[in-house]
Amino acid sequence: MEKSYRKLLNNNKKWVVKQLKANPTYFEDLAKGQNPEYLWIGCSDSRVPANQITGTQPGEMFVHRNIANMVVHSDMNMLSVLSYAVEVLKVKHVIVCGHYGCGGVKAAMGNKQFGLIDNWLRHIKDVYRLHHEELDAIEDTEQRGRRFVEVNVMEQVLDLGKTTIIQNAWRNNQPLHVHGWVYDINDGIIKDLNVNCTCLEDLHAIYQFEE
Repeated sequence: MEKSYRKLLNNNKKWVVKQLKANPTYFEDLAKGQNPEYLWIGCSDSRVPANQITGTQPGEMFVHRNIANMVVHSDMNMLSVLSYAVEVLKVKHVIVCGHYGCGGVKAAMGNKQFGLIDNWLRHIKDVYRLHHEELDAIEDTEQRGRRFVEVNVMEQVLDLGKTTIIQNAWRNNQPLHVHGWVYDINDGIIKDLNVNCTCLEDLHAIYQFEE
């Protein structure tokens, strides 16, 4: 166990040497501040590292991760990240990225109790309820799970648009787009679901706040 733990610290030292060899001012430049163009809302799954699969470097992407890449309106952690990214960092794109084979989505498809996490999974189950006719019609369990991942991402994109944080940015003419993607662990390819929110008109009228 100790050896496994120490390995991470040794890897860090090797990484520092590698970065400085390629660019002697690498860390000096990073320390000056960040100016990311993207906010990534992804899953906590260890197989989906945002920077690696998008080819972005430290400083280029602001990242928030939770189980099944959820946008829960009572989640102050997510809302605080979103607020800072949009209102302070002025990111131009907010990306919700799910992934096929998501454990949280799989758990939400069944009725087994898992403990505390059941309270989180309920939000994912709400998505299933909204799309149950389409999902129940898919006989193959794996294919149903893949589609569930997709519709879950779509709902999270809409849920971002429902926030005052996003809507106020649009009202202030801040260039801001919200996108929905799915990463396939089996081949490493990101699928653009072509579900985007770019303005108030992309939302149902009931969700549009008045100025």
